[in-house]
Amino acid sequence: MPTVHDTAVIGPEVELADDVRVGAYSVVEGPVRIGPGCELMPHVTILGDTTVGEGNVFFPGAVIGAAPQDLKHAGEKVRLVIGERNTFREHVTVHPGTAVDRGLTEIGSDGLFMVGSHVAHDCRIGNGVILANHVLLAGHITVHDRAILNGASACHHFTTIGRMAYVGGLTRITTDVHPFTIVEGHPARVRACNVIGLQRAGIPAEDVEIVRKAVREILVSDRRTAAEAIEAVEARHPGHALTDELIASVRAAQAGRQGRAQEPQR
Repeated sequence: MPTVHDTAVIGPEVELADDVRVGAYSVVEGPVRIGPGCELMPHVTILGDTTVGEGNVFFPGAVIGAAPQDLKHAGEKVRLVIGERNTFREHVTVHPGTAVDRGLTEIGSDGLFMVGSHVAHDCRIGNGVILANHVLLAGHITVHDRAILNGASACHHFTTIGRMAYVGGLTRITTDVHPFTIVEGHPARVRACNVIGLQRAGIPAEDVEIVRKAVREILVSDRRTAAEAIEAVEARHPGHALTDELIASVRAAQAGRQGRAQEPQR
């Protein structure tokens, strides 16, 4: 049976796995489903149509699944789905989707959401993502696997953060962040390739060097236009999976509104 503190409030629709632990003064209400091995520390709130996978930990003050902060939301049926082994630190907030999008916010597995970080409605978060303290994601944002956003960085709605990207602290993101890049500043700009992130992900050294040069050539250097640089990289490394991923991101952002590939969804 789940271990539930006497002061916790568990609604009649809630489904808790047998080994879930719920701390003092926590509130879980609505059609919430919480998987095995999860822990809710004191003063955690989980609401709405929220599905939580195995092994997630919620620290005090986290509010998960409360109604989205979107004036268009009129109480429609919307959902939040969380994967496995994530850590949600103090005062993290995560909202479900809205009817104007898919009605769904998704968080993958093995993520770390540090103090005060916010995931707004209709976001899609991949696996192994880190949001540092007070990172703010507006609605309809996609963050791909192993991306890291550092403290107090803030992202405009409909932006995409690429795989293994690294965003510096206090950065204002208004356009897509391409995979494998380091982005920092106000306004934000690409500084370099995220070599350390690629190495930690086990990417072979030869491929890391190819991507490092491609990032510099396409996004950092001003020796030629991005289109010319892309053509040169494709000629040198035809079919290279990582440079193809980088180039696809650049082209998608250029085709989107204000440098955001997802913006045409509006």
